[in-house]
Amino acid sequence: MKVADDKILLEIKRVSKQYPGVRALKDVSFTINKGEVHAVVGENGAGKSTLMKILSGVETMTSGELVLDGKPIRLTGIKDAIDLGINLISQELNIAPDMTAYENIFIGSEIKSNGMLNRREMRAFAQRLLDSLGATFSADTYAGDLSIAEQQQVEIARALRYDSRILIMDEPTASLSERETEKLFEVIRGLRARGITVIFISHRLKEVLEIADAVTVLRDGMYVGTMRGDEIQEQQIVRWMIGRELEDYYPDTSGISSGTEDYFIVENMGDNENVFNVSFSVKKGEILGITGLVGAGRTELINLIFGILPKQTGEVYLEGRRLDIGEPADAIKLGIGYVPENRRDYGLFLELSCAHNIVINVADREPISRYKILNLRKVEEVAWRAVKARNISTPDIDREVMYLSGGNQQKVLLARWLEARPKVLILDEPTRGIDVGAKSEIYQLIAELAAQGVTIILISSELPEVIGLAQRILVMRGGRVVTELTKREQFDQELILAYASGIKNPDYSFEYAEGR
Repeated sequence: MKVADDKILLEIKRVSKQYPGVRALKDVSFTINKGEVHAVVGENGAGKSTLMKILSGVETMTSGELVLDGKPIRLTGIKDAIDLGINLISQELNIAPDMTAYENIFIGSEIKSNGMLNRREMRAFAQRLLDSLGATFSADTYAGDLSIAEQQQVEIARALRYDSRILIMDEPTASLSERETEKLFEVIRGLRARGITVIFISHRLKEVLEIADAVTVLRDGMYVGTMRGDEIQEQQIVRWMIGRELEDYYPDTSGISSGTEDYFIVENMGDNENVFNVSFSVKKGEILGITGLVGAGRTELINLIFGILPKQTGEVYLEGRRLDIGEPADAIKLGIGYVPENRRDYGLFLELSCAHNIVINVADREPISRYKILNLRKVEEVAWRAVKARNISTPDIDREVMYLSGGNQQKVLLARWLEARPKVLILDEPTRGIDVGAKSEIYQLIAELAAQGVTIILISSELPEVIGLAQRILVMRGGRVVTELTKREQFDQELILAYASGIKNPDYSFEYAEGR
């Protein structure tokens, strides 16, 4: 779609960035229009962050040209960008928690009268800015007492204080709930209505499709293409991002032959608070999907099964034997693995190396250790094998996990559980916050494990993911399973959402573990 010249605000022309031994960007060229929400997407390493740093003056380009309002500009630092009305709100918010909202908004550009800070004027000005963004808190509130979403509003207000024309938002929804995300989108739509251009960076294609007027895709540091308006299609975005057709995105799990007998059984599991008498069964080598809206009780159910939360009712059976699970260590010893939704806080040891994260679940087993002494040669051997098998991108196995991308962190966590060789592997939002390339690799791995006889329980709020992988789907609402979908023709997003939201009446007619 050709864009009229009078609509173009920013032209990015043949921009390249070379670091020692690494080419981050090569001849990237595209245009950004006045008053549009322009999403820039791509896998990790595609060059998105590097380009945004160049546009905001954090980094300088090796070659190329930036043209703003038809005039070439030169950015030698952040101040140059701010003076031109370009502001970056990074994923790690730049907020001083011990200062008030209005002090954060005016930091570095305080209003003074007779050499003294004019706090009254700053407070009133900041409150008007916050009110225009729909904020419900006072400008006198300390930033440390605000939620992440409210702190974002402070950052946006600060950008408006500098008369921003271009606001760059890097993964702004990464730490937000669905409700907070929708509120942020209302703010972004309001900015667009005021003629402010928003550059929106996100891994979440669903959000991109909802908010973006234009989408530009980068891959391997190069420009792939731009779509605008009705041209924007999710399938085309994914094709451009991963460089291959979608037929290979979700593996075909329909042909995976699961066992005929119930292998893993949960009966009447509940805590009488968030989960109530949930029962289900899974066959050996089957992929069972569990989905539902936020607050449906999916994660709480798994935490009860795995021994993280105390149960009030319920039994768990594996291979016909009742399991006594009082804590996660019991579940692990009994052959159950669990990849939690929040890998950084509850899954990984961020300050430890890739090697130690990979072997930590089997560190007390031979040949990793003997007589409680680690065999470092075996640790290295096992870790390198896992890194190569799982295609984990790391310069060496001693690199701390905190420095890896989200997709590689998730692959390290999966590699750890695979070393423990679980009989049942529970995956809670296994692809949250990672790019589509890494997602595809994880999907392939899930299918491979099921084909090898590992029973998979997949919890996900991404319906295409559940539909693309699961052989059966349970839908939860209000802490209960409201229906079971057993046939592929039932795997329909609208039908699942109807059950999850209560639009369609629950179907309690199905039975689990018949004959027990």
